[in-house]
Amino acid sequence: MASQDFMKLAELLSNEFTVCVPDRRGRGLSGPHGDHYSLAKECEDMQALINKTGAQNIFGLSSGAIIALQTALTTPMIRKVSLYEPPLDDVNSSSYIDDHKLDQKIDQEIAQGKLGVAFASIIKAAGEPAILSILPRFILELFMAFAIREQAKQIKGDEVSLETLVSTFHYDMRLSAEVEGKLESYKTLQAQVLLLGGSKSNADMKSALNRLSMALPHAKRIEIQGLSHSAGTNNGKPERVAGELRLFFSGSNEP
Repeated sequence: MASQDFMKLAELLSNEFTVCVPDRRGRGLSGPHGDHYSLAKECEDMQALINKTGAQNIFGLSSGAIIALQTALTTPMIRKVSLYEPPLDDVNSSSYIDDHKLDQKIDQEIAQGKLGVAFASIIKAAGEPAILSILPRFILELFMAFAIREQAKQIKGDEVSLETLVSTFHYDMRLSAEVEGKLESYKTLQAQVLLLGGSKSNADMKSALNRLSMALPHAKRIEIQGLSHSAGTNNGKPERVAGELRLFFSGSNEP
């Protein structure tokens, strides 16, 4: 995802809040990932934005939620952080090894330039959009390759192409790997936390939220019925996510 994918969510919140929607490294108006890419680098970017704007509330979805969580841990200015389904692996789960094999497969597909194939792997792993994830694999691969080519022809202004975004998945996987087994470190977090997830999301996402809810000292867990992993994006149900964020950041829905 890039900032373009969260504009509806930002607009829904903009009457009550000043909303900043950054392009992360390697996306949109931001520069390349750079050498020695790490979670610390992503947090430095967030801290620069926080220092510039004085922001005290942050929201992140998926790998962005990992960055938001780590930034809140190291930035006392942050009072409230909302996380939508951060992909935190459970190293004790039976699916842990299979997940890593899949990550390596997707990484290899991206490195080989097979972006349609890699996109299909990502969709199958996430289980959404549901209408696509149920397609036979070979049809999905062809459809994704076609979608990447067609979307490239329709890019406007500062929008980021699907070709670029699929390639960034390599770096998202690195963030998930970096926080493996570090759940205990988040027990010192003093910010209030709202943990959001969808009832239609896969079991791994729900497990990560459950484990976080037990580890974090000031956390509230809400599962939104009928939603899945990309609910906060333009093509999801951003109005449902915005409703929870509005209550939380305004002080009406605190842990």
